[in-house]
Amino acid sequence: MLRVPVRHADTPVVRLPSEVDYENADDVGARCEGLIKEGCRALVLDASEVQYLDSSGISMIITLSRVLDSHAGALRLAALSDHYQQVWRLLGLDSLLPVFPTVNAALDGRFIGACADS
Repeated sequence: MLRVPVRHADTPVVRLPSEVDYENADDVGARCEGLIKEGCRALVLDASEVQYLDSSGISMIITLSRVLDSHAGALRLAALSDHYQQVWRLLGLDSLLPVFPTVNAALDGRFIGACADS
């Protein structure tokens, strides 16, 4: 289940489920895009609990990054496991969307005015 329990200075921190795959990637993406439609221009994806991430999940993350880019926003990916960080680098995605070691490190980028109504 996708959880958005935390907001840090107007920036939603979305904790991804333990598995992000074909079964749930569309739903996770849609819920995150809902936050963007509500006016959020910055999101942090907390991947600390992710144990399985397939190509559908990776595509969803890339799509979210592009959607936020088109709204002059930013997506930050945090706490991805060592294994998936290696996959991320092998795919060349680290140049598109760097991985931060922790949620706090991702938040240290100082998102200003991340959500319109917060």
